[in-house]
Amino acid sequence: MSITARVTRRARTLRLAAAGLTAAAALTLTACNNSEGTGAKSEGPADSSASAPAAPADKGGSNGENGAKKGGGEQAGTSNDSAKGSDNSEQEIGPCDINKLTIGVKTVQRPVNYMVLEVNNHAGVDCNMVGYPVLKFEDAQAPTPVYEDSKPQAVVTLAPGETAYAGIRTSAADDSGINGYKATSLEVFLEGSDDSKPVELPGGSVYVDNTAQVTYWQSDLTNALD
Repeated sequence: MSITARVTRRARTLRLAAAGLTAAAALTLTACNNSEGTGAKSEGPADSSASAPAAPADKGGSNGENGAKKGGGEQAGTSNDSAKGSDNSEQEIGPCDINKLTIGVKTVQRPVNYMVLEVNNHAGVDCNMVGYPVLKFEDAQAPTPVYEDSKPQAVVTLAPGETAYAGIRTSAADDSGINGYKATSLEVFLEGSDDSKPVELPGGSVYVDNTAQVTYWQSDLTNALD
């Protein structure tokens, strides 16, 4: 074999070997790439499992929004309750203020030894005449007792300009009373209040004995004299 043929054959062998090495390297790189791809895929589920808690978090966020909506509903309910309370408070009628009442006393022909206490509301709002007037005649040891049988079925409510009445028996018609005296002054209180007003007596004085009584407040004059 000639030297040229040998050189040519050897060069071919080297080329084949180089090509083999190149192919082997390519296979190695491909295997590495596949391995990396597999790693990415296995990391993929890891990411998926890592993101799995995120779904409840999102759901929690949704619940948070629902909670906010629910909270808003509760706030609205509170507001409605407040509005309702406000409305009720506007509708509630409080006791009358003696300083916003015009008070006077007058005598009547029947029954004998009776007077009528009249109060007129000039407060500008409705008010309740609670219970009965507390009367303190001059030199009286205690307020005038109430006539319990006169208690009305409901508290008397006065609109602005309206009048309430209370009957006052000053002494026994048959002169059976004792400890009688002539009172020249009368002070009127309302139940539950320390405020009072002096009231001028008809003729400047009235005879009072131990049978004196006062009725509950009435919306009708007739009931005050029964």
